[in-house]
Amino acid sequence: MFVERVIHIDTEIDSSLPLGPQVYELLKKGIVQAQFKPGDRASEVEISRQLEVSRQPVREAFLRLQAGGLLDIRPQRGTFVQKISVKAVLDARFLREAIESDIVALVAVSRKAAVIAELKKQIKAQRKVAKADPVSFMKLDDLFHRTLAEAAEKSSAWQFIEDLKTQMDRVRFLSFNHFHVEQLIAQHVSIVDAIESGSSTDAVRYIRNHLREILKSLPMISHEHPDYFDPVSDELADTTTIININ
Repeated sequence: MFVERVIHIDTEIDSSLPLGPQVYELLKKGIVQAQFKPGDRASEVEISRQLEVSRQPVREAFLRLQAGGLLDIRPQRGTFVQKISVKAVLDARFLREAIESDIVALVAVSRKAAVIAELKKQIKAQRKVAKADPVSFMKLDDLFHRTLAEAAEKSSAWQFIEDLKTQMDRVRFLSFNHFHVEQLIAQHVSIVDAIESGSSTDAVRYIRNHLREILKSLPMISHEHPDYFDPVSDELADTTTIININ
């Protein structure tokens, strides 16, 4: 017998800060990290009661999450966590590769010593957490990519990427145990080495390969967790071709 799960949040929020963004981040985090699963119901009344806020900031958060493909608001039926769209994952990866390739090319041309030193420092921190702490590693991974964008003076581009990559992050979290974290870190090292040598061609090639790693795990993860994904489309059959493009 199917038992409907209702989202429960027991984290306090800061009443001195804007409430809507805090509610949004709490719900987004829960969905991305698979604490809340596809089909779980998000009750506006219950969440506002749990967080001791009015329904307005919860409603605002719901609308943002719906726009990002994380919640499905069904009039007269309720609001539910959405399944992962394979198409959205592939589209986000495609756009990330296009944007971040240009970013690393710019960083390699500038070859700023302070930026290179910071990136190397971050890689050391990544090695410390590695597989033991996936949440911390993913935060450090995001920091690495954000630092590249900021070094290229493209902070707004990273903000666009952050809004775009949420579905990718859901897959990353589900597939973390299948990732070869040491390989991801080695790819970061190759990117930084190319930047330090001033080779924009190599930097672009390395980051393209790095951002294609998710394509290797996506078919397997969608098979292992079918309840988390929309019906798998034929687009997954094209991932091998994309991986092998230089």
